[in-house]
Amino acid sequence: MNPSADTVSRPAAHRPAASARYTRGAALPALLASRILILDGAMGTMIQRYKLDEAAYRGERFKDYPRDIKGNNELLSLTQPQVISEIHEQYLAAGSDIIETNTFGATTVAQDDYGMGELAIEMNLESAKLARAACDKYSTPDKPRFVAGAIGPTPKTASISPDVNDPGARNVTFEELRVAYYEQAKALLDGGCDLFLVETIFDTLNAKAALFALDQLFEDTGELLPIMISGTVTDASGRILSGQTVEAFWNSLRHAKPLTFGLNCALGAALMRPYIAELAKLCDTYVSCYPNAGLPNPMSDTGFDETPADTSGLLNEFATAGLVNVAGGCCGTTPDHIAAIAKALAGIKPRRWPGQYRDAA
Repeated sequence: MNPSADTVSRPAAHRPAASARYTRGAALPALLASRILILDGAMGTMIQRYKLDEAAYRGERFKDYPRDIKGNNELLSLTQPQVISEIHEQYLAAGSDIIETNTFGATTVAQDDYGMGELAIEMNLESAKLARAACDKYSTPDKPRFVAGAIGPTPKTASISPDVNDPGARNVTFEELRVAYYEQAKALLDGGCDLFLVETIFDTLNAKAALFALDQLFEDTGELLPIMISGTVTDASGRILSGQTVEAFWNSLRHAKPLTFGLNCALGAALMRPYIAELAKLCDTYVSCYPNAGLPNPMSDTGFDETPADTSGLLNEFATAGLVNVAGGCCGTTPDHIAAIAKALAGIKPRRWPGQYRDAA
């Protein structure tokens, strides 16, 4: 039987306190207390701009692979690493403090859709190395850059039945997710990431499996890295897909003591605002927000409505209202969006919460 989303928790001995001594990313808490940090934008949107065909995805190594693999963006870290490096560097040049590895779907669970589950470890290792090299190139003493090991939700859910005629059916178990996430996180750690980003969460139980795997990794390696958690409100109901409100979502995962907690994807900034405002009132940790560039628009260059001025203007209002500590972009955002966001948020004081400095003592 799968553990429920309300009962699985991290081992108490490994719950980092507010003053946790991180072995990597140790500078992040002080930076977050001093200014709003800028996350990068969409990887998929940028990859689409390269108009890579099936042959480009395959490269020489997989030229004879027996099935179509175009769209497997994580594979590009192996077959077109220069493309991924260029994208990272464009976001760093735009002002990103944190960039995500190209590993959103780099788990065995997700890669099995392409028959490439056995490549997951290599994908994560090489993706982390590419992001690490880019950050090292752009880091300066007054503006360090950080690699976030991106851990996506997988295309399978531990909480929702894939069969409308059988509510109890599941296509993945908690244990399968835990193993896949551990494997992914270990490779990201070996590749040089500074923190982990468990993102685009639509199922709290999937996220629990990822967090449990990270705990095990910290225990096994003696390393302790900051964790960012970011969920996805899918519609105007204000709930994630597995049914929780943002308040319930926060209370289900707050035991993880994440460095940041927030929302990304599915919604543009305007529609996301009430849920970010709610988290800003609830969370006794830093709040992150990286929305889509508005609504989908196939006629747009990015596939989404909002221009850099639109998105940055909305996030400027979030920041001025004291709602956020980390801001960036998700689907449809580009280096131009990130540059505009960085400029719009420069000099605005980061969000604080009651008892912040007492808690950090």
